Amino acid sequence: MTPSRNCGVSIADINHAGGRFGFLLIHRLGGVPADVGYVADGLARAGYSVLCPLLYGHGGSRALLAATTWRQWYESVGEAHTALAERCDTIVVGGLGVGALLALELAVERRERVDGLALFAPTFWPNGWAMPWYGNALRLVGSKRLADFIRFDERPPFGIKDDALRAEMLASQARDGRPMEDILGRSGGALLEVKWLAGHVKPRLRLVKQPSLIFHPRHDDRSALSASQGLQRRLGGAVDLIVLDDSYHLVTSDRQRALVLERVLEFAEALPELASCGAPEHAD
Repeated sequence: MTPSRNCGVSIADINHAGGRFGFLLIHRLGGVPADVGYVADGLARAGYSVLCPLLYGHGGSRALLAATTWRQWYESVGEAHTALAERCDTIVVGGLGVGALLALELAVERRERVDGLALFAPTFWPNGWAMPWYGNALRLVGSKRLADFIRFDERPPFGIKDDALRAEMLASQARDGRPMEDILGRSGGALLEVKWLAGHVKPRLRLVKQPSLIFHPRHDDRSALSASQGLQRRLGGAVDLIVLDDSYHLVTSDRQRALVLERVLEFAEALPELASCGAPEHAD
C-alpha cells in the first residue's frame, strides 16, 4: 500500500523479491507487517518471494482503524495478491489472528491462484484468557456507532510470552511514532467488523480445498485453541494443526518462531504432494 491508501501512514510493506514460489503474509488486526517479519525474512533467505502488505486503515490511530471496514482490509489483500501473482506461479497465503480470516476469504474467492494456507493463531473472536471480560457483550451490538463507545484495550502479555521479546516488540512499535494507546488499543467498531468478517467466512470454510497448515498456542492469550480445532474440522482440504506449548498469540514473533518458520518451509517443500492428496473425508 502507498501512504495515501492509509491516510498518510508511512509504514512500509515488506516486499522480498525471490523465485516463482511466493508467500503473501497478512498481519493481525491493528498490527503492521513487522508482525510477520521474522517468518517473512526467513522465507526470503530460503529463496521465496514474500509480500506483506500494510492493511487499509492500519498503522495509524485507533480512530483511523475504527473508520474502516473488513472489506477494505480485504481489498488490500486482494491488491497484494494480484501484484504477487504477476511474478509467482505458486502462492501460499498466510495470516496472523484476524489476518487468517482474510487469508481464508482469499482462498475461496481466488481459489485458482491460492495454492496453500499457513494460518497463525486464527481469530474468529478475541476470546483468549487475557481479553477484557466485557468483550462478549460486543457480540450483542449491531451498530458501529454504538460499538465505538467501547474501548477494547490490549492487556499484558500483549501476545508475547517471552519478556525480552515483548519489550523489544513494544519498543520497536513505539519507534513508529504512534502513541501506545493507538498501538495497543482497538475500538469496539473494529471488533464488530471482525464479527461480521467471521460471519461471512465461516459458512464457506468447506470451500477451502487447499492444503492448510495451522499453528495455535495451547495457552493463547487472545484466541482460544478451540478456534483452530474447529477450523481443522471444517476446512475442505488436507489440514495439519500444530499446537505450540511455549508461545502466546504472536506465534510469528514469540519463543517458538524458529519452529514456526521451519514448519512453514517444510510445508512449502511438501505442497505439491499435499495438493495431490485431495480433500479428506469429514465425519459429521
